[in-house]
Amino acid sequence: MAINFEFIGFAAAALTTSSFLPQAVMTIKTRDTSSLSLGMYSLFTLGVVCWLIYGIYLANYAIILANAITLLLASCILSVKIYNHFTKKT
Repeated sequence: MAINFEFIGFAAAALTTSSFLPQAVMTIKTRDTSSLSLGMYSLFTLGVVCWLIYGIYLANYAIILANAITLLLASCILSVKIYNHFTKKT
């Protein structure tokens, strides 16, 4: 029996990407980022950009799709965190 590894890649992409949706929704609704680390979200978002570039280089649609969506969600969270940090709302 052959394993469809592309399906596994898309399933992994959907699961890990969707895990950021609740945090993004909560952050956008409440604007509360006091419990989030600016350093962690900055490094994470940069890492997602690198993964996206890597996925584009490989032409791997699972990597591209997952990281494009994750970049959008992580960027929303990071932008609120940066705004709160510089306006002292932490």
